[in-house]
Amino acid sequence: MIRLNLTQRIWFSFISILLLVALLIGIIYPISLKSALTEETYRIIEQEQTRSANPQGEHLVPPQSEIDFIERRDAERSVGHLSLMNEFGTYVGDPVPSEVLREMGERAQNQMTRKGRYELTYNGATLFYVVFKVYTTEGEAYYISHMWDTYRDQMVSRLWGRLSYIMLFASLMSLVPAFWLKYYLKQPLTSLGAHFEQIAERNWKEPFHWEGDEDFEKLSNQFEKMRQNLIKYDAVQKTFIQHASHELKTPIMVIKSYAKSVKDGILPRDDIEHTMDVIIEESNRMEKRVKDMLYYTKLDSLNGAPVENDYFPFGSIAYLVEERFRLAREEVAISVEGGAVKLKGDKELLTVLLENLVENALRYAVDAIKISAKEVKNGDIHIQVWNNGENIPVTELEHIFTPFRKGNKGQFGLGLAIVKRICELHNGYPKVENKEDGVLFTTVFPRHEQSSKPT
Repeated sequence: MIRLNLTQRIWFSFISILLLVALLIGIIYPISLKSALTEETYRIIEQEQTRSANPQGEHLVPPQSEIDFIERRDAERSVGHLSLMNEFGTYVGDPVPSEVLREMGERAQNQMTRKGRYELTYNGATLFYVVFKVYTTEGEAYYISHMWDTYRDQMVSRLWGRLSYIMLFASLMSLVPAFWLKYYLKQPLTSLGAHFEQIAERNWKEPFHWEGDEDFEKLSNQFEKMRQNLIKYDAVQKTFIQHASHELKTPIMVIKSYAKSVKDGILPRDDIEHTMDVIIEESNRMEKRVKDMLYYTKLDSLNGAPVENDYFPFGSIAYLVEERFRLAREEVAISVEGGAVKLKGDKELLTVLLENLVENALRYAVDAIKISAKEVKNGDIHIQVWNNGENIPVTELEHIFTPFRKGNKGQFGLGLAIVKRICELHNGYPKVENKEDGVLFTTVFPRHEQSSKPT
C-alpha cells in the first residue's frame, strides 16, 4: 500500500474530486444537453410549421424552397415543408428522396393523433420531422415539416467546447483554494508536531494554543491539557522520589551508624542488645516503606484498568483485620459493626484499604477504635473507621490523603494515599471528619458503576 503524506493526500483528494466532477459532467451533460436541444429542434420545426400554415388553419400552403433536401443538412436552422394529400396521390413541397418520403408517408398514415413527432436516419445523419394531420374537402392531408440534426449537434459541440474552457478555467482557479487548504491544514499540524517533539525530549514548559478554526482550537486545548498533566505528573514523580529518598535515608543512616558503632566497639557490651533492637526496628520501618512505595506504584499502574468485582460480606475482611491488629496495642479495644453488609469490589484491595485505615487509627487512638459498614439511602456503601484520638488540625484535613504528607505527630507515609487510590479504582472517594469524641474516616463506594464524587 502506498503511503501518502498530508500534502499528497490533499492533492490526491483534490484531483480525484475534479476527475469525478469532470466524469459526471462528461457523461450526464452531453446526454441532457442533447435531449434538451432535440426538444428545441422539434419546437423550431413546429414553430416554422405554424408560421407557414394558412392563417385560417383549415388549408396549409407549403412554401416553395430552392434548398435541396441534402443541402439542408448544412443549414443550421433550415426547416423544409411538404404535404401529402389524396392518400399520397398528390405531393407538394420540397423534394425528398423516395425512401424518405415512403417512411414519412407510412408513419403519417398510421398516426392517430393530430400531430406527431418522428425522426429517421439518412446518410448517417438524423432527420427530425413533425406530421400535422388536416382534413380538407378532398380528404385527409398531411403537412410535414422537417429539419436536420445539424443545429442540435453544432449547439452541443459549441456548448460542450465552452463548458470545457469553463472547466479548465475553474480547475486552474481552484488551485488557489487548494494551496490555501494545504497551508491551512499543515500549519497547525506542523506546529503541533514541533511541540510533540519537544515533549518527546521532556521539554514541556512551552504552552500551546491555536486560535482560528474551532476543531484545531479543540485539538490545541486537548494538547495543552495533556501538557499540563505531564507537568503535574513530572512534579509528582519528582516529589515522590524526593520523599522516598528522605524516608529511606533516615533508617539507613541509623542502621549504618549503629552497625559502625558495634564494629568499632564503641558501645558497651551490655548495650549491644538495645543496639540490635534499634537496627531491627529501623530495618522493619524501611521494609514497610519500600513495600508501601511498591504497592502505591502498583495501584498507580492499575489506574483505568477494571478491578475484580466480587460480592462478599464486610465481616469477612473486618474481623480478619481486627484479629491482625488486636495485639498491636493491647490497651485499645477494636470493635466491628455491620459485618453482614454486602460489598462489591476487589476483596484484596479493600482488605488493604481497611488495614491502612486501622493502622492509622492505632497511631492516634486513646483506647477505642470502631470499624463499621452501612448502606445509606441512595444505595452507596460507607466503610468507616473511627478512633477516639485528638482531632486533626483543620489546615491538615484537605491534605490528609496526599502521599508523604507529614501528620500531626510528625509521621510520613503512604497509607492514606493508598486508601485514596483504592477508592478511586472502585469509583469511590475517601473523606475525613473531626468529631467531638474523635476522628472519623469514611470511604464511599457507589452501589452502581457510575462515578461518585463529593459535592
